[in-house]
Amino acid sequence: MAKAKKRGPAASRNERANSAERSEDKPATLKDLLRPELVEKLKAASDELKSAEETRKEAERKRAEDARLAEQKRLENDFGHLLENSKLDWRKHK
Repeated sequence: MAKAKKRGPAASRNERANSAERSEDKPATLKDLLRPELVEKLKAASDELKSAEETRKEAERKRAEDARLAEQKRLENDFGHLLENSKLDWRKHK
């Protein structure tokens, strides 16, 4: 196994300077430019909108399911529909 290099105080200063340079090279993001309170407020608004969209989609799905069930029940009571969609092989039902 290789031995780890011992670093003196000068090495740690260079590392800190290099890490500061690396962070300066990155472009500033919107999160960096806005106040933390505003970022939290935006996140809360985003979460609220997502939950509202989810409840709206669930309500739409429930409404579509209820409509499908109502149509199925209506068709089961319609003799013409049952006659058209019934199998004509009556030998199975003797």
